[in-house]
Amino acid sequence: MTRFRRTATAAAALAFTAAATAVLGFAGPASAHVTVNPKEAAQGGYARVAFRVPNESDSASTVKLEVVLPENAPVGSVSTMPVPGWTVATEKRKVDPPIEVHGSQLTEAVSKITWTASGDAGVKPGQFQEFPVSLGPLPQVDSMVFKTLQTYSDGNISRWIDEPAPGAEEPEHPAPVLTLAAAAAPAGSATPTAAVASPDDDDDDDGNGLAVGLGVAGLVAGLAGLALGGLAFARTRREPVAKA
Repeated sequence: MTRFRRTATAAAALAFTAAATAVLGFAGPASAHVTVNPKEAAQGGYARVAFRVPNESDSASTVKLEVVLPENAPVGSVSTMPVPGWTVATEKRKVDPPIEVHGSQLTEAVSKITWTASGDAGVKPGQFQEFPVSLGPLPQVDSMVFKTLQTYSDGNISRWIDEPAPGAEEPEHPAPVLTLAAAAAPAGSATPTAAVASPDDDDDDDGNGLAVGLGVAGLVAGLAGLALGGLAFARTRREPVAKA
């Protein structure tokens, strides 16, 4: 009887483990997806973004990252920041119409960026790594979808290539998405409103002008009187006094 109970318990445990693996997907090498940070930028400008790569494998390291730039939103300037222990390579493609960057017409654009770990520099289990990129000028679109491949040292590949659908749940293997907002209007671009003088303001100005004019006239008259008084006084000083 005891042996039968032990057998039943072991069978139940195995069944529970198998069910949990099937439902939660513990058997896969990666459950956390690659993201781009920050998640938003402005159209027409330059942005520094980083592709954040978590490693969810229990035994293998991430040794390669391939990021594909969207064909419908080419970018004229793409530059990468060195990541210690990793080499980087870019691929280009022809674009038509050309991309205008600072007055120059570019007929090629970067289509793919590949980072490869050297030696033991791969992203270990339980760790993550960021791969910074500078992009610009950013296109006039609502978003940029970067389909990404994450390769592990055991040969497994996580394909983060599913594009999001409006109003739908997040796909099983979502691609990193950079949302682009319309550029803000420059400060001071609003047309200044001209001040309109009211009739009352005109009356006040006329009254003030009249008062100022009268004051100046009075000052001139006073100075003239003072001058005449001084001349008369000087003349009386020069005339001789009559003798009795």
